[in-house]
Amino acid sequence: MVLLALAEDIGSGDVTASLIGADTFSEARIISREKAILCGVAWADETFRQVDERITIDWQHRDGDQVEADAVLCTLRGPARGLLTAERVALNFVQTLSATATATHAYVELIKHTQCKILDTRKTLPGLRTAQKYAVLCGGGANHRIGLYDRVLIKENHIMAAGSIAAAVEKARQLHPGIKVEVETETLDEFQQASAAQADIIMLDEFALDVMREAVRLNNGRIPLEASGGVNKQTVAGIAETGVDYISIGEITKHIRAVDLSMRFVD
Repeated sequence: MVLLALAEDIGSGDVTASLIGADTFSEARIISREKAILCGVAWADETFRQVDERITIDWQHRDGDQVEADAVLCTLRGPARGLLTAERVALNFVQTLSATATATHAYVELIKHTQCKILDTRKTLPGLRTAQKYAVLCGGGANHRIGLYDRVLIKENHIMAAGSIAAAVEKARQLHPGIKVEVETETLDEFQQASAAQADIIMLDEFALDVMREAVRLNNGRIPLEASGGVNKQTVAGIAETGVDYISIGEITKHIRAVDLSMRFVD
């Protein structure tokens, strides 16, 4: 990820950093301008390392820490050219991953009085899937499937093509033994079909709260239930209180706002 990001930014060379003498060494600090959950330390470390191995970084905070506005996250020392060349790529990673961790943490806090867990989705920024999944963990959430290869997730179109929920689940068991099979359901009847087919996980998509509570009652703890759709900060607590095990939220990885960070040289 870092190699690609640096190649995109530097191209044939940093023409502005070349204005600074090659033997000029400086000290800089990365500062958070707002309260956030920090994430992306390893990405920043690797960015500065790839640009110039002489750069040293002393972190005052680690991934998963809650930092306050104006907090100094780290102090950097090394060639000024390298610090400036690596600055934007390093900040891009930390700002983006901290944004995901912070958004996740906000949801986790709203349902901490329940046993429910916040899950991510595959609605991630291209090329940053594993990084954002890691950021979700730093924010206190949990990971859904990583991609199309590590869990069968049977949705409406799959069901239509297979003929029925039962047929789709049976085929999944035959073709992919050992891989968990999840079924997305949109009605209580579909939920009961997925339950009868013994899916490993059942997703309740856009269920009204009273219908969701009924599904939880009928399920009686047999199969993990995941709620999805219509989730926001106003609705998440009510959904968690129905007794579902998980709530998946695409917003925490795709509707994020970069955390405000800056790097400043020390006089």
